[in-house]
Amino acid sequence: MAERLIDVWDAKTFDPQLTAQLHDQVDVITDYVARDREIFLAHELGRSRSLMRPENVHAGAFIALQEAMGEAMEDRTIRAWHYTRLTDAEVELARREGIHLSTPQTLQNRLEVLAASGDLTGVQVEALYAASPFHEQLKSRSDKFWMTSHPIAIDDSGVEPLMAHWGGEVASMWMQDEAHLAPLARIGRPRILEVAVPLALTSHAFSAGCAVVAAYGRAHGAHPEKKAFDLYVHQPLPPSALLAVHTQGEVNFDAMGRSHPPGFIDVSIGFWKELTGEDD
Repeated sequence: MAERLIDVWDAKTFDPQLTAQLHDQVDVITDYVARDREIFLAHELGRSRSLMRPENVHAGAFIALQEAMGEAMEDRTIRAWHYTRLTDAEVELARREGIHLSTPQTLQNRLEVLAASGDLTGVQVEALYAASPFHEQLKSRSDKFWMTSHPIAIDDSGVEPLMAHWGGEVASMWMQDEAHLAPLARIGRPRILEVAVPLALTSHAFSAGCAVVAAYGRAHGAHPEKKAFDLYVHQPLPPSALLAVHTQGEVNFDAMGRSHPPGFIDVSIGFWKELTGEDD
């Protein structure tokens, strides 16, 4: 059976087995969320004189459901989003070779390509590499490729800086010298990568489980937090994992993260169906 691509924020994309598990527990979700809202209104908004936050009697069952969904998501694949600034050549490389992990060596290689093309001077390459947080935070930053679980609007403060300058967190975001930073605003174009991510290659299955519980609750009239999360893979991904590349000026790029307004064309879902042979 072809693997189904899941959007953790859209219950319509859940496979039948996952939907059946959630359907059996829908009352747990709606009861927990309703009670939590009651507690919020009475306690956090100051309508109650109680010093202790009241207990949500449905919490035990709800947490157990989140844990069960986390286990269920371990062998599933979700769609995630990577916000960045890339040259056309880097996009073609990703389409041809797949997604590489971020390491000091991959940063050095990318900088050398820009030096060879004349986009950066040798002095700028050395300065950018020297300022990279890899040198102080190697273990926490290296051998990872970071994404978000939910599409985010392009003007969001969390992703806008990643697209403003080439190099992202491992290069441009730590550079203070304007002489070295300015050229990075002219290199490449803002992009959003849609990526098919097997959760087995991450440490974020539980977060995905919490997100699908929230999405299913919203689909049934509840109003939980959406449970968006950052995630990373710790292994490279093949070219087939790159579902789509949205570039500044395109319809999908401008519409991203805005609740799929009219005009949003979901290219990647069609591509995934073609790739896997899935019919619906």
